[in-house]
Amino acid sequence: MAETMDEKIKNYRTAPFDARFPNTNQTRNCFQNYLDFHRCNKALSTKGQDVAPCQWYQRVYKSLCPMGWVAKWDDQIENGSFPGKI
Repeated sequence: MAETMDEKIKNYRTAPFDARFPNTNQTRNCFQNYLDFHRCNKALSTKGQDVAPCQWYQRVYKSLCPMGWVAKWDDQIENGSFPGKI
């Protein structure tokens, strides 16, 4: 039985395995999902589309990333000094 994206997000517990990041250290996975969330929001908002699919990335990065990092990155985005390309 195939689950819809809404059902997958609703039943989401923790970050699934991502073959791009096979090692135990998940720092890059955390950062990449943070970037993907913001890129997704930006792209869909610009097109005037619903940003609900972007919630997947947000849940993954909130599961993997320390909240101190996320707060720092959010501050850097507001100040225009974030090192990533969004």
